[in-house]
Amino acid sequence: MPPETGTGNTPDKPDPPMWLAFAFLSALLLGFYDVFKKQSLDGNAVLPVLLLNTLFSSLIFLPFILLSAWMPEQMAAHPLIYVPAAGWEVHRLILLKSLIVLSSWMLGYFGLKHLPITIVGPINATRPVMVLVGAMLIFGERLNLWQWIGVILAAVSFLMLSRSGRKEGIDFKHNRWIFCIVLAALLGAVSGLYDKFLMRRLDPMLVQSWYNLYQLGIMSVVLPALWWPHRASSPFHWHWSIPLISIFLSAADFAYFYALSLDGSMISVVSMVRRGSVIVSFAFGAMLFREKNLRSKAVDLVLVLIGMLFLYWGSR
Repeated sequence: MPPETGTGNTPDKPDPPMWLAFAFLSALLLGFYDVFKKQSLDGNAVLPVLLLNTLFSSLIFLPFILLSAWMPEQMAAHPLIYVPAAGWEVHRLILLKSLIVLSSWMLGYFGLKHLPITIVGPINATRPVMVLVGAMLIFGERLNLWQWIGVILAAVSFLMLSRSGRKEGIDFKHNRWIFCIVLAALLGAVSGLYDKFLMRRLDPMLVQSWYNLYQLGIMSVVLPALWWPHRASSPFHWHWSIPLISIFLSAADFAYFYALSLDGSMISVVSMVRRGSVIVSFAFGAMLFREKNLRSKAVDLVLVLIGMLFLYWGSR
């Protein structure tokens, strides 16, 4: 676990499977997060679900913040759960992270509510292509031949997915929910690049614990302003899957931040592997939500899977 003043990547890389293992674990957990999110939003108001997500996520990490403040020496002996103290110079960086992620979530939640998860999942799986461009321009990351093949396959799958969407009457060019998902993916890519910037400087637990609290504060203002006056036309009902959104997201982000904190990790590869979560969401979309045109969408999914394999081989 790097300190707040970590120096970031070094020329001597540790064994790549270490950070890849955490990336794949994050992908698995993220897939279940997407499924519970879709289930929670079915016929439900978006903003209350999002508020509860930030609330439960904050409750998960609040004890670690308090314990780290009350008995720092004892908690420092367990770096995976220790939340170091930081000043405003650091917290404003985390606040910016919260704003970026929350904006992406709002757009993504609205899009997911109105679109099949078997459409949304593969669109999100193309997010690493955006991250790749930024990682090459900002962090100087370079991909080898195997990794490039994996990225290209992911891009091709997006083009094929638009064809599958047309069979369900979803016009990618004129559907506002598709626009929401694409914009959410773009903001998610910005967040991924910013995460790499933060992990070079800050402790992962510091970022994850506080950005959840900041999101809760923001949603506590957004909900009464945007949803409460219109609650009659957009009712909210409780569902058992709502707290599971927070549990699986928190676990997925914990593995993700830790992967990025390891020297030698590549945000372009970690981001791509995380999109392997589409496997879980696709399977549940077929079994639980009974979505349509699964055969043509399965071709898109296979391309994503093959892309994951190429990225793994290229990173060994």
